[in-house]
Amino acid sequence: MSETDDLIRHIRDVPDFPREGIVFKDITPMLKDPKAFRKAIDLLADKYVGEGVDLVVGAEARGFIVASTLAYKLGAGFILIRKPGKLPWSTERETYELEYGEDALEIHKDAIQPGMKVLIADDLLATGGTARACVNLVERLGGEVAGLCFFIELLFLKGREKFENYPVESLIQYG
Repeated sequence: MSETDDLIRHIRDVPDFPREGIVFKDITPMLKDPKAFRKAIDLLADKYVGEGVDLVVGAEARGFIVASTLAYKLGAGFILIRKPGKLPWSTERETYELEYGEDALEIHKDAIQPGMKVLIADDLLATGGTARACVNLVERLGGEVAGLCFFIELLFLKGREKFENYPVESLIQYG
């Protein structure tokens, strides 16, 4: 059994959520299990130890869990990317397309200094819209994207294709 095989058994399928026809990959059983959660973070962190990551960025909400824990493990800072109107300081905004409309994310304008190496972390890579918005915000502030990493990747949605010029890591892939 591979290291990720053990993690897979901690991912719960929730049919027809958030709408009919979608099978949601729920990471909460993995987060609840201390050994599984530690293993997932350690496996991701191992890929970036010694890479000089200055900051780890996480998008609301599950991305906060992954990114903040990785930041701690890597000795890096943690930066929040939130839905519009949630951050209390001057922000930079990125609007992006969804299957059913559009959404936006914001980051504090002073969150990243030019030249900082920034890792983008989240629980899931699906179509790549949220992660692409994060990349755009990081680069607009002058940050260098060190990579993108995820607990889960839904290969059939081809989100990775939006990041051909960036290293992308995922622990568990579903075809």
